[in-house]
Amino acid sequence: MAAWRDVRRYALALADVTEERTSSGNAAWIVNKKFFVWQRPLRSSDLKALGDAAPSGPILGARTHDLEMKEALLRSDPKVYFTTPHFDGYPAVLIRLDKISAKELKDVITEAWLSRAGKRAVTAFLNKRRR
Repeated sequence: MAAWRDVRRYALALADVTEERTSSGNAAWIVNKKFFVWQRPLRSSDLKALGDAAPSGPILGARTHDLEMKEALLRSDPKVYFTTPHFDGYPAVLIRLDKISAKELKDVITEAWLSRAGKRAVTAFLNKRRR
């Protein structure tokens, strides 16, 4: 089971990342002036749309490379990954933080970062990873 301290540690370990608080007081991790992962408590419209399937516990939003990646994650483990109508047509998933392993969380955060970071940072990261 992962926790916010894991999100913070994995996100801030990546190049050029800052942590900020949104206007609603939730944490967001930003690279290249763009959110790539963020705290995303369910809103009343989410709860209404999800009904009895609405999860409790901490929810992390994560950017995906594209809509195909979003769909792949949603199919891979519906107990961990889900979405709401608010995110229809948007390349991002919601993650039940208390249902994801730390290793998988790290991978998802890294992929989210890769989808938003600048070209130089991505190239440097991938070159370092290959060594």
